[in-house]
Amino acid sequence: MRGGRSPWRDWPLIGWFGAAVVVALAHRWIDDSSWLLLHLVLLGAITHSILVWSTHFTSTLLRLPAPPRQGVRLGLLTAGSACVLVGVPTTWWPLTLAGGLLVAAAVGWHAVVLVRMLRTALPARFRISVRYYVAAAACLAVGVGLGITLAWGWDDTWHGRLLVAHALTNVLGWIGLTLTGTLLTLWPTMLRTRMDASAELWTRRALPVLLAGIGVAAGGALVGLPWLAASGLAVYLGGLGVWGRGLWLPLRTKPPTEFAPASVAASLLWLVAGLGWAGWVLVSAGDWEAIREQFIWPAAALGAGFAVQLLTGALSYLLPSVLGGGPAVVRAGQRWFNAGAGFRLVAINGGLLLWFAPTPSWVKVTGSLLALGGAVAFLPLMVGGVRASVAARRAVAAGQELPEAPARPPVFSAGQLIAGLTALVTATVVGVGLDPQAAGAVPASQAGTVAATGHTVTVAVEIRGMRYHPGSVTVAAGDRLVVTLTNTDTNTHDLVIGSAHTPRLGPGASVELDAGVISASTQGYCSVIGHRQMGMVFDVVVAGSVPSATPTSTPTDHDMGGMDHGTSPSADPTAPAVIDPVLPPLEAARVHKVTLVAQETTLEVAPGVWQRRWTFGGRAPGPTLHGRIGDIFEVTLVNSATIGHSIDFHAGALAPDRPMRTIQPGETLVYRFTATRAGIWMYHCSTMPMSTHIAAGMFGAVVIEPDGLAPVDRSYVLVQSETYLQTAAADPSAATEVNADAVNAEQPSYVAFNGVANGYDTAPLTAKVGERVRFWVLDAGPNRASSFHIVGAQFDTVYSEGGYLLRRGRDAFGSRGGGSQALGLQPAQGGFVETVFVEAGRYPLVSHAMVDAERGAHGFVVVTR
Repeated sequence: MRGGRSPWRDWPLIGWFGAAVVVALAHRWIDDSSWLLLHLVLLGAITHSILVWSTHFTSTLLRLPAPPRQGVRLGLLTAGSACVLVGVPTTWWPLTLAGGLLVAAAVGWHAVVLVRMLRTALPARFRISVRYYVAAAACLAVGVGLGITLAWGWDDTWHGRLLVAHALTNVLGWIGLTLTGTLLTLWPTMLRTRMDASAELWTRRALPVLLAGIGVAAGGALVGLPWLAASGLAVYLGGLGVWGRGLWLPLRTKPPTEFAPASVAASLLWLVAGLGWAGWVLVSAGDWEAIREQFIWPAAALGAGFAVQLLTGALSYLLPSVLGGGPAVVRAGQRWFNAGAGFRLVAINGGLLLWFAPTPSWVKVTGSLLALGGAVAFLPLMVGGVRASVAARRAVAAGQELPEAPARPPVFSAGQLIAGLTALVTATVVGVGLDPQAAGAVPASQAGTVAATGHTVTVAVEIRGMRYHPGSVTVAAGDRLVVTLTNTDTNTHDLVIGSAHTPRLGPGASVELDAGVISASTQGYCSVIGHRQMGMVFDVVVAGSVPSATPTSTPTDHDMGGMDHGTSPSADPTAPAVIDPVLPPLEAARVHKVTLVAQETTLEVAPGVWQRRWTFGGRAPGPTLHGRIGDIFEVTLVNSATIGHSIDFHAGALAPDRPMRTIQPGETLVYRFTATRAGIWMYHCSTMPMSTHIAAGMFGAVVIEPDGLAPVDRSYVLVQSETYLQTAAADPSAATEVNADAVNAEQPSYVAFNGVANGYDTAPLTAKVGERVRFWVLDAGPNRASSFHIVGAQFDTVYSEGGYLLRRGRDAFGSRGGGSQALGLQPAQGGFVETVFVEAGRYPLVSHAMVDAERGAHGFVVVTR
């Protein structure tokens, strides 16, 4: 940079690092903290440093002066990065677009400058490094375009595909190619040894392999082929192997003795591990939604382990060297950068291993804090090193003689290693001490007075979607129970059976729990606050006895993966079949002839939980009938069940004596009524005890449209009801009928929309941005009221029990601008609401009686563009 050093060279780097530290410390209180922290490091600090130092290396290798207007390019980059880092978390897409274009403009300009320097320079060795920089800039331009597109808002599948393509293009291309091009010359220089004579050849040969790997990996993601994207990663790793041949001889000749090369070497190990991890996620996750959720872990490994250590290592060598002033001045600065080098390396890498390993949650916290402290120590050391170099340079210029530098201590001295390992042990002990129960420090004993049989029952249990799979195990009295528990959920969980307790398991972790000798049926559970109440229970059943139950908690396990109001659970191949919520089309005929068969059917009432249901037509709720005012409905009820049943249509007004009478098995009746008033009306079995017959599944909806009902883009029907279980049957053959005592006690096992608790979590409703969507809602009860709400949406039309409360923003008095947040319904009441979704995303729909939402009255509307 002409005219002295530009402030844009150093201050943005310090700012990005400082902001990353703040976010890391306050991440629990910051939305999207993981994304923000990753991009403060990669888009902020790393990209800024690449622009600075690739320009410096190009000038040095080509023997050309520094190009003009570098400060302007850095200013554009800083402004663009700031816009992106604000625009994405606030979902302000125009700001994200503007920021992305500024970043692309700065890096594109940078690439043009490098190409011009290549064309004007005399032939020189290592021009291949500059070609790497140009290719890296092209990759970032593509990655920026993918990032801008990703921020627009997509469904889970396309979001996952774009996310992987964006991440791989930027990490493998922009950062990876810059790294490989630079270390050709920087690696032996940092080691203070000679370069391998063949290093430039291997670097040339590696470039097309690396570019092919990037193209295949990103292309495979975009076309939706995870195995192809993983193959691209394998090709890229092969290219790194080719390039790495030129690094081996200097490393073997002189292993690292300073912080800079040791930190860079550690970063390369994390690069290989992170890419391998990413490949495993791609081939094992199963679908793009799961890939999107799991990809954060290899991304974190690449960001924290690879990128941060690469940057701090490279700068630890470059800053004192570029400041110059002679060997004595350089050594004065490097003493600061090497301070506590061995301790910092052990703390950073050991702390990261504690974070990524399946350790208890508090050990993860203490480990990550240790790693953060080791990394953050670079900032004051950098300031001290730069100041020491400047002071030494001034002293030399004034003719002063610098004191002789002490011998450079080796990085991995015994004292530094012991200090680092002590810090790791201390972090682990403190983490366990903060939550000793989570570390499994509880003796396992279930033995009672029963004699041990000597037989061991071993069962593999998987945690998925806030529940255990399977949800129960049967043993003989006196058997020993061993549970192999694997957490494939996105949250931390554990399992308590009696006095046996697993440690807290992070995502992907496994552990074996010895529950001891089982003497009586019991119920295991997750001890994380609130998880047991949300259904995370595991029944241990002694053969011939009844499973234990906890009245204050939901007696079965069910999926509440969406209750964070932001993410939906991964698609589950074992997800239950749900009723199509789309309102059936209105037929031209004005007389509707319908046959409803009363029958007993085993249905899945929650994921993995079955009940013997009493139904109309083999489903609960029964079929939705749809008509207009004045339409005639002729319903034939056929009783194919084993007990008497009846039917009551609220949509018709007539004496109940004959049409609503109970008919015995094998009998039929014809129920004929005229729809004289609009609304969504309940029908149900009215045989006593009516509460039990309704709770068993004998209910449904009749939609009679009001005159002049405006057309909408989509219409859905949601019937809220309750389920009362005797036992949580994981096998349809073990299903039992409704629990009448629980009905009378008003203690539902589940509350559901259209009969399946959380059914629309895994089979969400859909809509597009700008579409008007109508939701017809009926509360079938028999006992619980409903408060229908869609998180993130507002209703401008509300129709309840035959009349409009709001109609396209106008209230009953004609005033404009009104809105509604919920449709409140008592049992047997109904209505509809309308909304227009203004942004793409996943909108949870719930009963805002939140205990019922947590019992299963929950689903999603996935809105795309």
